[in-house]
This record gives sequence, C-alpha cells and structure tokens, in this order.
Amino acid sequence: MTPTPTNSTSASASASASPSNSNSPSPEADFVTGTRTFYDAVAEDYAEMFAGERTEPRDGTVLAAFAELVTRAGGGQVADLGCGPGRTTTHLASLGLDVFGLDLSESMLAIARRENPGLRFRQGSMLALNLPDGTLAGAVSWYSSIHTPVNQLPSLFTEFGRVLAPGGHLLLAFQAGDRPLTLDRPFGHPVRLDFERRRPERVAELLVAAGFAVRSRTVREADEELGESSAQAFLVARKPVEFG
Repeated sequence: MTPTPTNSTSASASASASPSNSNSPSPEADFVTGTRTFYDAVAEDYAEMFAGERTEPRDGTVLAAFAELVTRAGGGQVADLGCGPGRTTTHLASLGLDVFGLDLSESMLAIARRENPGLRFRQGSMLALNLPDGTLAGAVSWYSSIHTPVNQLPSLFTEFGRVLAPGGHLLLAFQAGDRPLTLDRPFGHPVRLDFERRRPERVAELLVAAGFAVRSRTVREADEELGESSAQAFLVARKPVEFG
C-alpha cells in the first residue's frame, strides 16, 4: 500500500491461521496487536492524507513491472498483503490482475470496501494466512512488512513461500536504512508505532534463505519534495518450481 506519514504503511495482520509455519508468532503477539491498534486509530486520517494516490500510487512503474511478470507467467490470483485503504489493490486490479486485499485493521478495510466496492478485501494476518498451500500467482507486501520484527522475517517469508504457487512472484517495498522511525501520537491519536528500515541486501539474504530466488533489487533516493526521509527499496523474488 501507500507509505504512511513519513513514508510508512499499513499493517501486517492478525487472524485465523491456516496450515502456516509452526514458528509463526501468535496472532496476538504484542507487535501485531500494537500494529492493529495503531492503524485502527489513524485509518481515516491516513486515507485522507494519501487521497491523491487513489489513481496513481508512488512508484507505480514498479507495480506495473510486477503485474507484467505475473501475467507473463500465466496469471492467477494475487494478494495485496497489508493493503490498508486499498489504493495499491485498486491499482493492481487496473493493471489486469485478479487481486484481493488483506489487512489487519478493520478500520482500514472499512475504507477499502467503501472506496472500492467492486474489489475483495478480507481481514487477516500475513504471518498466518488463511490460504491453502500454493494458492497465489503473486503476492505484494507494499510497505507492510515494516512492523514485523527482524527476527520474525524468516517466518514471514516462509509463509509467503507457502501460499505462492511454484513460479509465483513476490514484491516487497520498504524504506532502506538502519534506524527505525517512530511515530508518536500521529494526527493527535494516543498511539505509537515503530516503522523499521532495512538494508536491501539483508532482506535479499533472508528471502534466499527462505527458498526464494531474488530477481531484482532496486533502490531509489528519497524524494524530499514528497516528504520522504529515506531511500525506497523494491525487491522482486520468485518461488522456484522446486521449492523448499
């Protein structure tokens, strides 16, 4: 989804698990609960701040290239994981993908359903996806892994691999860097949340360790005119036909 105030995004999620990685954290782990509480509180303000991105999200060319990869591979169902108010989901649908959005925050999902009545949205956790193995042709985590602690990224990436079909593609977007950004009382709401920044090479290593083949790694400099304070990273990975 779209970056939040100072370039962050919507949530990972929490929800009923399916045959997920046994090492995945509980859906009520503190960081999951905190993320849900934060986005439930700021949902309407967040959506208003990024209202201008309803038609053309930042870095839309990255999404277009991903959509082309999925289409060339034969297409299929795509999940926008941590979809927030559904702006990225909508854009992916406009690119011809069969896409649904998933988010932890019911308040974010209420906005997504209100603004995009023709699309599918569901509440759930990308750490424990309620999907059968090998279901998806593609998965997008558009700034939504940034609230997952680094020690839980291996479980997260393993879960992405579980639900992707062999040959399926994954797109990750996140801020590049070493130090997290903390938002305290955004829009005057009594909530606080950390937004992790990561080194793209380290994220790539974790993807490879989870069984993915990294196809591309792109980093662009911060656009200060858009209020960005850190470089933006985009990784595309593919689940090999022989996975595991």
